[in-house]
Amino acid sequence: MKMSERHKSRTNNTPAEPATSAALLPIMGTVFVAFLVIGMAMPVLPLHVHQGLGLGASVVGLVAGSQFAAAILSRVWAGRQSDARGPKTAMLAGLVIAAASGGLYLLSLSAASQPIASVTILLLGRLLLGVGESFIIISGQSWALAILTSRNTSKAIAWIGSAMFAAFAVGAPIGSMLYARFGFAGVGATTALLPLLTLLCVAPLRGVAPIPREQAGFMKVMGSVWVPGLGAALSSIGFGAITAFSALLFVAHGWAAWPAFTAFAAVFILARLFLAHLADRFAAPRVALLSVLLEAAGLALLAVSASLSAALVGAALTGFGYSLVYPALGVEAVRSAPPQSRGLAMGAYTAFLDVALGFATPALGVLAERVGLGSAFLASALAALGTAAIAGFFLNKSQGSARSVCLRDVQSIRGGPPCPT
Repeated sequence: MKMSERHKSRTNNTPAEPATSAALLPIMGTVFVAFLVIGMAMPVLPLHVHQGLGLGASVVGLVAGSQFAAAILSRVWAGRQSDARGPKTAMLAGLVIAAASGGLYLLSLSAASQPIASVTILLLGRLLLGVGESFIIISGQSWALAILTSRNTSKAIAWIGSAMFAAFAVGAPIGSMLYARFGFAGVGATTALLPLLTLLCVAPLRGVAPIPREQAGFMKVMGSVWVPGLGAALSSIGFGAITAFSALLFVAHGWAAWPAFTAFAAVFILARLFLAHLADRFAAPRVALLSVLLEAAGLALLAVSASLSAALVGAALTGFGYSLVYPALGVEAVRSAPPQSRGLAMGAYTAFLDVALGFATPALGVLAERVGLGSAFLASALAALGTAAIAGFFLNKSQGSARSVCLRDVQSIRGGPPCPT
């Protein structure tokens, strides 16, 4: 291609990029709503089950954790449906399922005089919400990948993830406000209505047709994504430590509880919005490696900080580093998976994060009780170094491939025999 033609191509493609990115906004909005209703329930479910129904801490844990268990188990199913039927159809199904969970929340209140019956209905609602969440987040990521194409995989994953984390950040105070004014009925009604209203906005959108090819088997896809998935899981342990123990750590030092997560979340979202393209423009493993080293440094600083300012720097470093690790390794996961099974690949990849948060965070709690709160952050920093090793593996692999291609090109130009493959 001549220089003028390359310049013309770049000129013609540049104006389309903002329009293409704008097409993600409704999808991000849908993901935001899905995780907003999840975030609203987090602070009020324990109060409702313990104080309202008079049940113990074990039942509280069962009700709270059931949604995340259902999400883990339904990730692969959601990915298959997104690939087979198209992401828009899967997203609409997820919104209907999420709205039904709110209906079960309300139905459980009608049996409040019988706590076991009431909590059983509530448990079913939580399970449904987990399934709905899977359909919405996986279809959202698949839809974003289809719009931005695989060349912008990191940006697609990062922007959709930003909507999720922003919803978590604002959902808790909204849920607390609704519970204080209207009781659990306010949370149930909002959980039922918001997804239905969002469905009316999603329905007119132009969908993306499924790829008319046979899907790859689950084991083949898992074989493609398990290494980057393991890296994502190890780096997510630090996120679990921040959400579960940063407030306790700050209070133990005599500081206010909220600034740690606020610093983490603010830097996380800003980095995702403005730097998500880095893994698409540069070597994704290099971005993951540098980012996870920053995350590990931030977690270690949190563990040993004796001053508020140093602890906040640690939280901000953790947020900045973690924000780019997951989408950068996601580039490797999508790149390794068959094109017709990207929804399934994203479902399998995302499940690693769920497993990390579901199992590693309780283990950190046991460690913190026995050794001290700082140990939870030091252990998370060590886990992040495991991710650094995985990113280094991918980086060496990509550099080796690049050297092989370069050598073949040089030999071809000189008229020599091609390099062996």
